[in-house]
Amino acid sequence: MNAFAAFRSALRALAANLLRSMLTMLGIIIGVAAVITMIAIGSGAQQRVAEQMKSLGSNIMLVLPGTQTAGGARMGAQTGQNLTEDDAEAIAREVPEVQVAAPTSRTTAQLVAGNANWSTSVTGTTSDYLEARDWPLAAGRAFEAAEMQGSGKVALIGQTVAAQLFGDADPIDQVMRIRNVPVTVVGLLASKGQNAFGQDQDDTVIVPISTLRNRLQGGNAGKLRRVATINVKVIEGQSMQAAEEGIRQLLRQRQRLSPGADDTFTVRNLTEILQAQEASSRVMTLLLAAVAGVSLIVGGIGIMNIMLVSVTERTREIGLRMAVGARSRDILVQFLIEAITLSVIGGAIGVLLGAAATWAVAAFAGWNVALTGSSILLAAGFSAAVGVFFGFYPARRAAALLPIQALRYE
Repeated sequence: MNAFAAFRSALRALAANLLRSMLTMLGIIIGVAAVITMIAIGSGAQQRVAEQMKSLGSNIMLVLPGTQTAGGARMGAQTGQNLTEDDAEAIAREVPEVQVAAPTSRTTAQLVAGNANWSTSVTGTTSDYLEARDWPLAAGRAFEAAEMQGSGKVALIGQTVAAQLFGDADPIDQVMRIRNVPVTVVGLLASKGQNAFGQDQDDTVIVPISTLRNRLQGGNAGKLRRVATINVKVIEGQSMQAAEEGIRQLLRQRQRLSPGADDTFTVRNLTEILQAQEASSRVMTLLLAAVAGVSLIVGGIGIMNIMLVSVTERTREIGLRMAVGARSRDILVQFLIEAITLSVIGGAIGVLLGAAATWAVAAFAGWNVALTGSSILLAAGFSAAVGVFFGFYPARRAAALLPIQALRYE
């Protein structure tokens, strides 16, 4: 019996008990659909983390102030005020792995432009901040050196601020007021979207750090050139650990910390944090796919049970075929093809159901999903393998029957 004839015979045998065949395929259908959907959801989560890493910038570290102690009471994380603009300049100059180091300070202010107003965060920093964050401009220009040194009344604004203050109008060269200080918009930042904590990164205004210090804040903090954060970008290909250690040793030296004393600052490697999140989402994807794969195993057991029942029901038919010249190999192939056909048809239906479920999750739940061809091939290939694995024993049992015993079976 050739393969085509065996396949046609398998289809006839399955069609003779259509309801039983459909119920047998149900486990495969659910398993394949679950595997595809879970992998799509997990892949979407990984892509989301990758987007967050891209929006954050590559090879980024943050240097944060440590804890302030007053009267023996520790005030909490990042309450100290021991980082300065000079520290940022020293990091960029003396740590060879560092590409740029941008000091930043933040405040919240009400913005007014014409009849519109908007409350948002205002970041004071240098032009290196855009390079550190890999944040290009959609329009306009960056700060000039004279504006950085002379507390120029200029600003870069995010897409959200531009929409709230200027609507569809071109914001470049428009004037807005920050705490009653007139500031000219010289650049529009490209869209960044949400960060890892769900905050809108486009809802921001960036001004020269000297402008924030001298015009918007003032006071002793401005005179001492204190900063809240130093954004550090490491040169591509350089060791993040070496850069982190170099920054730590430099700051300890600048702050005259004795050996064994605790650091008065914190160096945080954000890239490692997001990579850990990506690894966690990858593990979760594999876990979800493995759980969904259990359904395929259960479906395979169902196929084996039904095929064993089919062998018992068709024992006389098997004996008759052997009596007229069918070989054991022909019987083995016939029943194996029946099992594979059940798996393949169930897998095809499962693929369609999984794609529909993935679309439904994206449309109604709003989750990020990524349906890939590799996940479809994996699920379909696994379903066919289940058919071969669990169909072999019933097929082997049918092929081992003796013709005379099969003909006498009642």
